[in-house]
Amino acid sequence: MNYEETLDYLYNSAPLFQQIGKDAYKEGLENTYLLDEHFNHPHRNFRTIHVAGTNGKGSCSHTLAAILQSAGYKTGLYTSPHLIDFRERIRINGTPVPKDFVVDFVARHRDFFEPLHPSFFELTTAMAFHYFAQEQVDVAIIEVGLGGRLDCTNIIHPELCIITNISFDHVQFLGNTLEKIAGEKAGIIKEGIPVIIGETTPETKPVFMARAKEVNAPIIFSEEEQLLHDSSVNEKGKRIYQTADYKNLEGELGGLCQLKNTNTLLSAIRRLKQMGCQFTEEDVRKGFSQVCELTGLMGRWQKLEDSPALVCDTGHNVGGISYIVEQLEHQKYQQLHIVMGMVNDKDINGVLAMLPKNAVYYFTKASVKRALPEEELQSLARPYGLQGKSYPDVQTAVAAAREAANKNDFIFVGGSSFIVADLLKFHV
Repeated sequence: MNYEETLDYLYNSAPLFQQIGKDAYKEGLENTYLLDEHFNHPHRNFRTIHVAGTNGKGSCSHTLAAILQSAGYKTGLYTSPHLIDFRERIRINGTPVPKDFVVDFVARHRDFFEPLHPSFFELTTAMAFHYFAQEQVDVAIIEVGLGGRLDCTNIIHPELCIITNISFDHVQFLGNTLEKIAGEKAGIIKEGIPVIIGETTPETKPVFMARAKEVNAPIIFSEEEQLLHDSSVNEKGKRIYQTADYKNLEGELGGLCQLKNTNTLLSAIRRLKQMGCQFTEEDVRKGFSQVCELTGLMGRWQKLEDSPALVCDTGHNVGGISYIVEQLEHQKYQQLHIVMGMVNDKDINGVLAMLPKNAVYYFTKASVKRALPEEELQSLARPYGLQGKSYPDVQTAVAAAREAANKNDFIFVGGSSFIVADLLKFHV
């Protein structure tokens, strides 16, 4: 099989969550342990940092990776989902895993894993750990796929754990209260391993404190450290942070959600330095200011066009959309156009209730099976005062928005990672 045929095999033989949702989810770590044993426990051959949370874990993971590779560490990065190419999930120093490795991995090991019927994520995690060990990375940033306690990344023994925040997402797996969701995320906290908590609520903080006490793990609350003092946006749209440790720290990621992410990262950076991690102030500055170039990060308040402005963002739940709505309020425009699509297992009504009513909407659907039909989304949006037409795919919807907009307007594309993925596929 060539690379494309190998991907088709993986997508069709191992259930892919981003395509079919809950039917791809496998509870428990039995397959993960069998795969880990088959590959001779590759994750034991490199140091790791484990990143969980409802929102912000991708931005935090990529920024940490950018800092560490700037400091000269050979840095693995494992994230999900991918936007354009599967290989985005597994990178070393920003370079995606080679196609040949993916093809060879499946060809060599399918006789072992096929009888297990692993999920796509179980198989991909095993592939990532095997690749990082083979390439002898110094450290790998490992982003949790879903939850934490039963996530197949949770077999690692990291140097540091980070939990960015908790809000409602994947409630069918993680629970329908913030306490239950926090309990699942807190499952990554290990015996004696320090954990950074980015953001808490009255419901979640006691859960984290209890788990940390149970396993004797040092716990740091970024909100209490408050290493981020102030921020502003410069003329290029970059965020400039005033922090306890770095003056005029420029961040490439401009979204409002990056304020919380940066505060979390500052706590993590300080803790890593205390643990003996070697990086300079210049490494930190480079990681923040060049994170997209260094790691390949896409889709975080990403500006694709000017005049009219066209921006996309992968925020897809109530927590993520709340930042986007606030960010849109800060934009200057004559008319706001929103190209919107969602998947069917999210809190659709919760999101629609938050969206601005002063926009023209272009309801559409992503090219995944979980996508909510565009006409159904349009119908659900009507009671919330959101007006617009429906379009069968993202490319058609964006073309309609471009056609209707003048140069002083603002076009936002989002509602789902998969909407952004479809946009980037025809835009790049």
